[in-house]
Amino acid sequence: MAEHQLHDDEDEAVDEAKKTQAEAENKTAGAGEDAEDEEYGLSMDKVEAVLNESVDKKHMTPQMRRIVQRQEENTRRVEDTIKSTKANPRWFVPLFVTLMVVGLIWIVVYYIASTRGNVFPIPGIGNWNLAVGFGILLVGFLMTMWWH
Repeated sequence: MAEHQLHDDEDEAVDEAKKTQAEAENKTAGAGEDAEDEEYGLSMDKVEAVLNESVDKKHMTPQMRRIVQRQEENTRRVEDTIKSTKANPRWFVPLFVTLMVVGLIWIVVYYIASTRGNVFPIPGIGNWNLAVGFGILLVGFLMTMWWH
């Protein structure tokens, strides 16, 4: 008996979906909707309305109830995780990328200048220019560890 009622409910739902689809086709044919709506015969508003409807749990099997419950729990967990994530300020990534590039340029300039007999970028410190360049580069790389 309950099975017969479930099939009747499913038949009614299918009939209603066909009516909704026919109405949507009439609207899209007359109103010149987007190509996607014409292709599938349903407007996105109708699809979203169906997806947002609450589930009638009295007609579900126990397995389906568990699946829906698990899905709701997973959705809640993901939302909680997203809310608890911390984001870096907007300047963080450009700063550490800039530090790494400046450190690399400092080292390259020192090597090129030293092959020509000059000591650049800072002439008074000599080979310590390599330490300065690697220090700037290291600070940039260390900042990547705190990037969220």
